[in-house]
Amino acid sequence: MSNPSATLSPNQSSDSKRWYQLIAGVVCMIATANIQYAWTLFVPEIEETYGWPRAQIQVAFTLFVLVQTWLAPIEGYFIDKFGPRLMVAFGAIMIGAAWVINAQATTLMGFYLGAAVGGIGVGSIYATCINNALKWFPDRRGLAVGLTAGGYGAGSAATILPIASMIESAGYQETFLFFGLLQGSIAFIAAWFLRAPKSTEVRASSKLAQATRDYTLKEAMSTKLFWLMLVMFVLVVTGGMMAVAQLGVIAKDLGVKEFKVDLHFFVMAALPLALMLDRIMNGISRPLFGWISDNIGREKTMVIAFTLEGLGIIALGYFGSNPYAFLILSGVVFLAWGEVYSLFSALAGDAFGTKHIGKIYGVLYTAKGIGALFVPIGNLMMEATGTWSTVLYTVAAMDLTAAVLALVVLRPVLAEHVASSKRLFKEESTSSAGVQVGA
Repeated sequence: MSNPSATLSPNQSSDSKRWYQLIAGVVCMIATANIQYAWTLFVPEIEETYGWPRAQIQVAFTLFVLVQTWLAPIEGYFIDKFGPRLMVAFGAIMIGAAWVINAQATTLMGFYLGAAVGGIGVGSIYATCINNALKWFPDRRGLAVGLTAGGYGAGSAATILPIASMIESAGYQETFLFFGLLQGSIAFIAAWFLRAPKSTEVRASSKLAQATRDYTLKEAMSTKLFWLMLVMFVLVVTGGMMAVAQLGVIAKDLGVKEFKVDLHFFVMAALPLALMLDRIMNGISRPLFGWISDNIGREKTMVIAFTLEGLGIIALGYFGSNPYAFLILSGVVFLAWGEVYSLFSALAGDAFGTKHIGKIYGVLYTAKGIGALFVPIGNLMMEATGTWSTVLYTVAAMDLTAAVLALVVLRPVLAEHVASSKRLFKEESTSSAGVQVGA
């Protein structure tokens, strides 16, 4: 149960190796991101082509997220068994296949199948790369997982405009096919550069309080801290999920989708520009807030970020019909939302160790799947009230509730958990020494 990495320090060579591993993981995440973040560009085209209700099309997005997240604990088991290389290579094949399926789909069930296959692929790559970053960087968990998750959050920034352009010129089917094959190939090649660290290649000197033992999944799930983290994760991730899936729809309903933004050196429609800026902000937020949390603590950083997101969403609901306000405020929302994937994974590593982190964070990551269930509910709320403001204000209240929990509840529960881990570690060490003497 002990955490041997806590006393190890790498030499200069092994320290450089872990940065190479981080780069490889980031490349894999960048190649994976468009399945989630570019989906909003395809929805209007699919709706126009087949005339299906928007809510039925968005079931594909919900299904994708559910498969991606609910299979994460199982994927954690296979990560431990087969290692990162094979898991990411498998995921790369699946994400390529998903977009090919979408390119050929002519029924809702076809898109649902593509979403399920894509969820398996993205889940395999995402869980593996986050897990690998946590293991290689126990001393800089926030920054490492922030950069890795940032690759996923910002990975579509460079391709949003090409995808939008190709949809307009060649149709969404050709776009699905081309980018699916391209992205799957990149992730497959990058997979073969990944490996797990050896015991002599990691260090765990951190400014933050960390558990001194590795918890099993069963042990972690028996703690108050685990369930508090899960509740907070669900509260915060829901708003971001709605924004990711519905931003194009919200822009259309607010009347700003086609507005031409003139920035003097170029002119662009508000929605593609917002999507590009949001991806950049989303990607920046993960390493930024991860780095901040390495220095001031996870719980303090959560208070800052969750409060900023809640206030940003309230402002988006109030001022979003102004295209410039829409651009700025959607960027604020994505800046404050993206960090959940660095903060909760880093906190899980701090609290429960890294030996079984694939399984433990896999269960915590199902919070994203729970949040995805609210995406179609957001459509129903909007149709019932006639405005997106109702949805946005509800989500903002959830964000602010999570901020209060981080400030009032998380800090004492985390301190109690770390102290408990030290007592258990001491008891286990004493018991182990007694057995050795008796032998």
